[in-house]
Amino acid sequence: MASSSYSISPCAACKSLRRKCLPNCIFSPYFPPEEPQKFAIVHKIFGASNVNKLLNEVLPHQREDAVKSLAYEAEARLKDPVYGCVGAISVLQSQVIKLQKELDATQADLIRYASSSPSPPSSVLFGRSRMGHGGSSSASYDQNSVFYYPSPRSNETCGHTQERGDHDKPTEPSNAQDI
Repeated sequence: MASSSYSISPCAACKSLRRKCLPNCIFSPYFPPEEPQKFAIVHKIFGASNVNKLLNEVLPHQREDAVKSLAYEAEARLKDPVYGCVGAISVLQSQVIKLQKELDATQADLIRYASSSPSPPSSVLFGRSRMGHGGSSSASYDQNSVFYYPSPRSNETCGHTQERGDHDKPTEPSNAQDI
């Protein structure tokens, strides 16, 4: 009696389940023997029979994506058993919202600074003050940037006296209101 003598390495799923890996094994294309941990995690969270059912219900060209999703969700469930990947998504969404608010505020500041201050001379832009060594200037500059920042105590910021509490004094309209 002749036995089949072909040697096939069992896939990670069949090796984990201690069964013979047949040539038409549904797990073998997605759980190679080099990645036993991938199946172990998916098996621990979802169970082998559920993964088998899912792979049989999914179209063959979608199975690889389904296994990738199962593996990702299983790893996320191990890290956060309550929320899984939804918790990671929520954290990332809140970071995006926070960063968008920061970006909006920074853009508003840039528009306000650009519209409220006159163009500084090039000597101020590049870090050379006209006041010399002993004098002090009422404006500041950032040497890493080309933006000019007027001092909040000077009268260089048009129309901002009411913000500091001088409600009786009339103010000049600023260019920021025209935008």
